[in-house]
Amino acid sequence: MSDCPNNDKNVSRCNCTYPCGKKGLCCECLHSHLANRQLPACCFPPEVEKTYDRSFAAFIRAWS
Repeated sequence: MSDCPNNDKNVSRCNCTYPCGKKGLCCECLHSHLANRQLPACCFPPEVEKTYDRSFAAFIRAWS
């Protein structure tokens, strides 16, 4: 895990409810999700985030 000067601010803004070691490390979180063809929790409204479906299809459904 890397150090991030914005970690405290990122953690306070993070809406992810999944227990993960990347919380607050937005660059690592985004890289990890994109590598799995997903988007991070911060791209989703709360009711969709809780489903843990981070797919692009879920993103489109949520915002269409």
